[in-house]
Amino acid sequence: MSERAVAEQYERADLLSRILAALAASGRDTTRLRTDDLATVDAFHTGGRAATAMVLGEMSLEAGMRVLDAGCGIGGTARCLAADHGCIVTGIDLAASFVIAASELTRLAGLAEACRFAVASAGRLPFADRSFDAVLCIHVAMNIPDRAGLVAEFARVLRPGGELCLFDVTRSSAQPLPFPLPWAETAATCFLLGAEETRQTLELAGLRVLSSRSLRDFAIGFFDRQLQRTAPDPSMPGIHLLTGANTRDKMRNYREALAAGDLDPVIMVAQAPPGEPAEG
Repeated sequence: MSERAVAEQYERADLLSRILAALAASGRDTTRLRTDDLATVDAFHTGGRAATAMVLGEMSLEAGMRVLDAGCGIGGTARCLAADHGCIVTGIDLAASFVIAASELTRLAGLAEACRFAVASAGRLPFADRSFDAVLCIHVAMNIPDRAGLVAEFARVLRPGGELCLFDVTRSSAQPLPFPLPWAETAATCFLLGAEETRQTLELAGLRVLSSRSLRDFAIGFFDRQLQRTAPDPSMPGIHLLTGANTRDKMRNYREALAAGDLDPVIMVAQAPPGEPAEG
């Protein structure tokens, strides 16, 4: 599976203009956005903005930290890191349309000095060793077959003692999955590990797992609420702008697999080894 195939799965023509048009149609001032104005469209992961807060709450974040958001989408989590935690964020994504939208929406939200975005591969990070105080990766690894290589890259760019937070959908049975799913139109772009396999991959990269938290029950409730609503107006802000016309099918299939016990969204935090003690 090539990275180009993954990028093409997510690319959306005229994404930025469509988002801005939807925001304007809903009454937002698109010349001066707030992070909350974007909440319904920029939290492209299980549980939406509420899950973003849960994920960031698992990390030891401090103002001024340099954070890598690997697979940043249109920048929602990066903006939360900057606005709510005072972090300096670098976001990367394979999809150019996502990066363009992330940059402009962040500028309109007044956070351009705290966040920068670039098209890059999480499996081949264009950064020096020990560049970041923390690395965050939300719903990205599920599209990457070389999980060990991915985690090794994250470990490489972490400073000593820095944290890596993964929020991924993990496999909890061997049953066939219903497609399409929010991260994969077909099985060709879906590469899931179990929670224990994920833990082992982190440990083999030299990281110490600090915590692991399942959001399965929370996710089922989230999708129940989403699916009970009427189908969204395509002209209004919503995750459908990123996931396409079959968004409700993706949500329904995901919810079915969660309830059957076949999938489990898990937040896992691991820490890089401490550095050598200073001489003296």
